[in-house]
Amino acid sequence: MTRQPLDAVTSVSGAHFAFTDRWGGVSAAPYEQLNLGGAVGDDPEAVRTNRELAAKSLGLDPADVVWMNQVHGPDVAVVDGPWRSRGTGAVPSVDALVTARRGLALAVLTADCVPVLLADPVAGVVAAVHAGRPGMVAGVVPAAVRAMIGLGAEPSRIVARTGPAVCGRCYEVPEAMRAEVSAVEPAAHATTSWGTPAVDVGAGVHAQLSRLGVRDREQSPVCTFESGDHFSYRRDRTTGRLAGYVWLD
Repeated sequence: MTRQPLDAVTSVSGAHFAFTDRWGGVSAAPYEQLNLGGAVGDDPEAVRTNRELAAKSLGLDPADVVWMNQVHGPDVAVVDGPWRSRGTGAVPSVDALVTARRGLALAVLTADCVPVLLADPVAGVVAAVHAGRPGMVAGVVPAAVRAMIGLGAEPSRIVARTGPAVCGRCYEVPEAMRAEVSAVEPAAHATTSWGTPAVDVGAGVHAQLSRLGVRDREQSPVCTFESGDHFSYRRDRTTGRLAGYVWLD
């Protein structure tokens, strides 16, 4: 039986959140199978096919999914349609997308970083955020929430879902880096399962959301480094990318 190209899909009051795993696509090794990243060395045609498969399985038009050029920074783009609708094929270098257009799906790519999906169903505002260690430290998640508030969202109404990512037990870093990250976000201070310094980006992201007043939060239990069903850059280096999608009816 063919696997569906989706790992988890949830809905809350008309807000939809979806995360992919690595199965159900057409890419060959080392990107097998459902690589959704277009800048990792995979065959572009395979990536296009994979994006079509994933979008259609969600009932979305693949041409209307908005992607971003992720650079591990704090910048946010507010969008009202796909980039092609603006008369340009250029995709901006940002790490968060926000929209108040219902039915428009926003996507984020990851392979260990934390994919953060946010929605205020009442205000009709959603955001997709790429929160790696540098982005979390730079404040990309608070920046995305501020952008949502600017469009009418209320933190107490925001629903937050974070997808598969490397966990604090596996994300080993030098002691100096852990100290630097912990100085900005103490909740990210961690130790690996083998006793060395580590960073827990997911814990840091959820601590930031909590301080912002976001109460409805859920975190995936999947560690990408440990899971053979998910892509992990830290484990494999040359590998594909997972995607998180968020949209409102």
